[in-house]
Amino acid sequence: MAKREKKSRSKGSLGNNRKAGEDFLFRNAQKDKVVETETGLQYLIVDGGKGIKPTLFDRVKIHQRALLLDGKILEDTYRENKPDEVKLEELIEGLQEGLQLMAVGNRFKFWIPSELGWGRKGTGNKIPPNAVLTFDIRLLEIC
Repeated sequence: MAKREKKSRSKGSLGNNRKAGEDFLFRNAQKDKVVETETGLQYLIVDGGKGIKPTLFDRVKIHQRALLLDGKILEDTYRENKPDEVKLEELIEGLQEGLQLMAVGNRFKFWIPSELGWGRKGTGNKIPPNAVLTFDIRLLEIC
């Protein structure tokens, strides 16, 4: 019986996270200057940039701040002043799509639906299931 109750609660949390994320994305899409792509990725251009845009097979240097909707910071290279160097093809789908929209020098804010992130599984204790993620990213260079 305890197993069944635990399973129910877990499914409820999954559903609550999904509903909260969907509600947030719906409201966020109504805001001025927020753009939504066909996949559901939402973004806001914070600073313009001039330069080339990366492709899926490029390596890029970025500053990023990653957060959950509740404001919990997952990573912050701005604060550490240590940019990340990453291959686009190794990132979650939402970041792959988003970074290809950016020119060198751009700073974008992204809201990534769970389907374009870690989905139903999450990443254990760090990112819950069905989590919408917020990323503040500056594209520093294409390596």
